[in-house]
Amino acid sequence: MNKKAFIFDLDGVIVDTARYHYLAWKKIANQLGIDFTLDHNELLKGVSRVRSLDIILEIGKIDLIQEEKEQFLFQKNEDYLIYITNMNETEILPGVHKTLQFLKEKKQLIALGSASKNARPILQKTGIIDYFDTIVDGNDVTNAKPDPEVFLIAAKSLNVLPENAIVFEDSVAGIQAANIANMTSVGIGNASVLKEAKYTFEDFTAIKNPFIEFFISK
Repeated sequence: MNKKAFIFDLDGVIVDTARYHYLAWKKIANQLGIDFTLDHNELLKGVSRVRSLDIILEIGKIDLIQEEKEQFLFQKNEDYLIYITNMNETEILPGVHKTLQFLKEKKQLIALGSASKNARPILQKTGIIDYFDTIVDGNDVTNAKPDPEVFLIAAKSLNVLPENAIVFEDSVAGIQAANIANMTSVGIGNASVLKEAKYTFEDFTAIKNPFIEFFISK
């Protein structure tokens, strides 16, 4: 039996912070005179903060100098941090805690692989940080998904081969990153959107223990 690593994305997989990102980005878009919609927000899933701002600027056909970009990036993070200040365990998405508990009982390695630079405080606020054997977030990587860097660093830190890693993701870019890394991609969300994933589940309540045990025993 080969040693396995179960790697979780954060936003939209463990916690639903997507709405907080949306509110923070929408505030900036409104300042720029851009009508930023929920459909536009889908383009930002799994994408770095810098790239997210570039996408919004492309939507509004707006050019900014670097200094202006830096100011908006700082503002977005400050607004987002205010939104997440009061997060607690109720923010954990359905079925996630049960899955983490099952993996821990089976003595499996658990990692976080997220573009978020606020991953650690969010995991602390929701009371689940101790489940993770390693945390790789936006502070640790240079390249955004679909580049597989974040997942490869997580696997390497656990001394697990990429082909023995199972990644849970809710974004197209994240699924692509897992596939590029030669890891098993498990989509959490809409199957028609996450069609590149090897497996797809609507949420963690749909993932049963035998599915996890199948990978543990491989």
